[in-house]
Amino acid sequence: MVSLARKNLLEDIPRFLVAQAGIMFAVSLVTIQTGIFNGFTRSTTKIIDNSDADIWVASKSLVHLELTLPIPYSDVTRAQGVPGVQRAEALSVKGGVWRGKGDQITLVRIIGFDPNGQLFIPQNIVQGSVSALKAPYSVIVDTTNLNSLNVKGVGDTGKFGSISARIVGLTHGNRSIASNPFIFTSLENANAYSSAGQTASVICKLPTGSQQFECTNSYASVDGITSSPTNQPAAAPKPLSATDQISFILIRAQPGQNLQVLKQRLEAALPDTQAFTRKELAEKTETFWQQRTGIGFVLGLGAAVGIIVGVIIVGQILYSSVSDHLKEFGTLKAMGASDLVIYGVIVEQALWMAVLGYVPGIFLCLGLGAWTSATQGILVLITPVTAIAVLGVTVSMCVGSAVFAIQKVTRLDPAIVFKA
Repeated sequence: MVSLARKNLLEDIPRFLVAQAGIMFAVSLVTIQTGIFNGFTRSTTKIIDNSDADIWVASKSLVHLELTLPIPYSDVTRAQGVPGVQRAEALSVKGGVWRGKGDQITLVRIIGFDPNGQLFIPQNIVQGSVSALKAPYSVIVDTTNLNSLNVKGVGDTGKFGSISARIVGLTHGNRSIASNPFIFTSLENANAYSSAGQTASVICKLPTGSQQFECTNSYASVDGITSSPTNQPAAAPKPLSATDQISFILIRAQPGQNLQVLKQRLEAALPDTQAFTRKELAEKTETFWQQRTGIGFVLGLGAAVGIIVGVIIVGQILYSSVSDHLKEFGTLKAMGASDLVIYGVIVEQALWMAVLGYVPGIFLCLGLGAWTSATQGILVLITPVTAIAVLGVTVSMCVGSAVFAIQKVTRLDPAIVFKA
């Protein structure tokens, strides 16, 4: 019966290729949509992945990683004095406007940390080093964000307001689909950048004897001091004071400490704060994007469409194949073959179609995911669990389609063999 199933499947090669293309499309759509959803969710915790902290302390108002209220820098010293804390470091996550070449502006996320620290270091540094951030007004960016920042690489500069920022390093893979480009820098630089805004006004004058107005731009910094677009502060940014604001306190616990107990101590010592383990903060952030936004629904809808398309195509092909071979099935029935044997032939056809459509489809998705990550920095996360789940969906889709084709054989009269 194996040969009969294969014969029916490969008898019409064009029809077979159309069926496999449909299954590949369904497999690819389901896998890519699931991979994008997994990658999107994972990318929302990129900042957490860059840390080696056991506990994150934030404002009680925290909604997710990038939506929280600031806390005072003085809390870092207070946290260091809590029993069970081995090390405490500050981390700031602030928004800013990057001005690249040609005055092109881009919204960015400024990540400020201590270059001499141990609890936060940008991952996958491909050029430069974290120590270079000790220099005033220096930054590290991700290679996949160079185009959006309108820069080419190390040595190029951009601006925050009237303050220049020089690129001293590059990372790869530090990009969140849900966030603006990350700008890694020191705490002092981040504080200076986030407070460096400028407004531009246009001053127009009508020169004597002229029929046309002459207009120039006038730039004013947030403290009201007029400056030119190319003006760069000569002095290094000031160290943070106790009243300056940060976003998180990163905590390394002493060996053997119970993290849940230490969290309670930190919350008691630091008013209006809440402590999370790395896993808890990651789950809170992922849950926000999964449940409080429409991304999960949209990607799930795309996967459902892929399954529906696959079922329709496979069902149509199998139904046509059974219709074209009714006499052969009638002959088998007339020879005493049971319905179970005949159904086995049809189901086997469906299984062959599932496997032959799944294998190239999953490899296509893996290749596309690798290319997307390398060139765009967008993570399409196809885990072994995802691959197995998609295989199960593909087999169910094809076998389910075979059920409709089987209905035609169920009502088959063996006498059809003797009809003209």
